[in-house]
Amino acid sequence: MSFIEIRKIGITNLHTDAIVNAANTGLWEGGGVCGCIFRDAGSAEMTAACNAIGHCEEGSAVITPGSRLSAKHVIHAVGPRWLDGNHREPEILYSAYKKSLLLAKENQVHSIGFPLISAGIFGYPVDKAWERAIRACKDFIDENQDYEIQIVFAVLDERIQEIGERVISEIYSE
Repeated sequence: MSFIEIRKIGITNLHTDAIVNAANTGLWEGGGVCGCIFRDAGSAEMTAACNAIGHCEEGSAVITPGSRLSAKHVIHAVGPRWLDGNHREPEILYSAYKKSLLLAKENQVHSIGFPLISAGIFGYPVDKAWERAIRACKDFIDENQDYEIQIVFAVLDERIQEIGERVISEIYSE
């Protein structure tokens, strides 16, 4: 059975088939979640894999091997930088999640770990980021009932976890 859950855990400590990197368009090693994933995967290996791809548009995703991670794959998803919510940010963020999940399905990934994309240094408001994330994941599950997937959000902050759990409850009760 497919499901969505939130855990207070570092994303590279998840035991999932794939984890998602909150990437930048150049697929360069960054800070935050991105830096942690690159370091734990092996910076040189992840940089080489990303350089071979070269670029990823906002709202899209690409896949690389997980290198030294327990996850077999890393899906690099590029969310938007928050400006004011009137520059297609909700649409772009939704698309980053959906394209990540479609890549997961194409690669037979049945468990995936997500960060809260764009809610860190890209400045997306946490509650709005959760709404887009959960809606995209629920829509994917609803549209792919023949495909079983466990979706785990890895967060480090209890307040962010509580907001996410509230949003899951609200969306599933609609």
